[in-house]
Amino acid sequence: MSDEALLDILASLHRARVLVLGDVMLDRFVYGSVARTSQEAPVPVMALERTSTIPGGAANVARNVAALGGRVVLIGVVGEDEAATELRKQLSEVASLRAHLLADPSRPTTTKTRYIADRQQVLRADVEVATPLAEPMAERLLAQYRTALTEADIVILSDYGKGALSDSVTTRAIAAATAAGKPLLVDPKSRSFLKYKGATVLTPNKQELQSACGHDCSTDEQVVAAARQILAQGICTTVVATRGKDGMSIIQSEGSALHIRTVASEVYDVTGAGDTAVAAMAVGLASGANISDVARLANVAAGIVVGKYGTATATPDEILARLNSVPDAEVPHGSFTLERAQLLVTRWRRLGLRVAFTNGCFDVLHPGHVSLLNHAKLSAERVIVGLNSDASVRRLKGANRPIQDAGTRAMVLNALKAVDGVVIFEEDTPLALITALEPDVLVKGADYAVDTVVGADVVLKRGGKVVLAKLVPSYSTTETLQRILAIKHA
Repeated sequence: MSDEALLDILASLHRARVLVLGDVMLDRFVYGSVARTSQEAPVPVMALERTSTIPGGAANVARNVAALGGRVVLIGVVGEDEAATELRKQLSEVASLRAHLLADPSRPTTTKTRYIADRQQVLRADVEVATPLAEPMAERLLAQYRTALTEADIVILSDYGKGALSDSVTTRAIAAATAAGKPLLVDPKSRSFLKYKGATVLTPNKQELQSACGHDCSTDEQVVAAARQILAQGICTTVVATRGKDGMSIIQSEGSALHIRTVASEVYDVTGAGDTAVAAMAVGLASGANISDVARLANVAAGIVVGKYGTATATPDEILARLNSVPDAEVPHGSFTLERAQLLVTRWRRLGLRVAFTNGCFDVLHPGHVSLLNHAKLSAERVIVGLNSDASVRRLKGANRPIQDAGTRAMVLNALKAVDGVVIFEEDTPLALITALEPDVLVKGADYAVDTVVGADVVLKRGGKVVLAKLVPSYSTTETLQRILAIKHA
């Protein structure tokens, strides 16, 4: 799939309405450091520094759906305890997520506490009751699920083996989704996949697939053979096997398998990567994309979250950044072209992001420049900087300028947090550039008046605005160079 096809999916994710049913839990992370072992036993002594909590399990799947731009209803069971209170509070803060957490006084809220010492997990302690829900509670859960089903485009069953998705509940949930004509994805945990019969897509990881089929699933051929076993039993119509560093494999009843290699640049923590993958697939399918394309989307999203610590999410913004990403030190000078800038602007606009434009020579970067760029960033979600070429600077500033060539200046600007793209232009003014890029906001220093800003009429005519940024006094490239020369000749 091309980047353009992925962008089309990203632009439509907001239309997805997803229903998540499963085992909700609270993930707690206790951070600290270890400098010695205990005298009482051969175990590390951890000096605690801080604690954080975040929704986990099915709740993390729902968070990922919301982070990707979809609307999501989450249904699950919690206890009557402090963890349930914290879980409800955090979920209520997610704007596009509606949670229905039924309280069961007979069981605690499932809580996983991970102890992280110097970025290394040294212990995990779980609080849980994994027995199936009592029938009255199961009926309440299913009643809530059937009500929410009418408004959903797609369903996710997030099974963590903590009792919410018993064989009976799973069977009835799948039957209800099938009767309603809703596609259903299952993130499985059961050793036998027979309980998921009737699902649309099954997303086992390597270990789960091996458990279900009874043989090793290390190679592409072994994964395909295992998936074919599952498909032959009529359990689902598609298997998407998530394989960690080996990426993903998509196997359907007909046609050849598709293997997608991982896109993670660095792996810090695999916690919740499966949640992100199944959420991305559900949102993509609900938006109308095909399974092969959404699997690629899921692969990119999972590659993002494993580069973060803890239970994390991926956003369309981060996926877009991954598509555009080239390490700053490796950006070739020839890449700062109008064509590349137009591609960036087109992509951002597909995601509903506003674009600001500012320009200058930026020969010797100083606090005045940084202030201008930060001001531009406050005015829009993305900032494109027009940079005068070397020939243009010489015409404007004299034969001894610029001090640094255009490629070097562009690389420095491109590395700044406030800057999302740089384009080098040959003209003395950026008028042609502004006309071509059509920014939503045009930013210049407050030493200009709006009617004297080049390109202001172009931006205003399109319904955009012109922002005059307050200047930082006593900073200019000319003054900086004069001080350098004064020091040199002192």
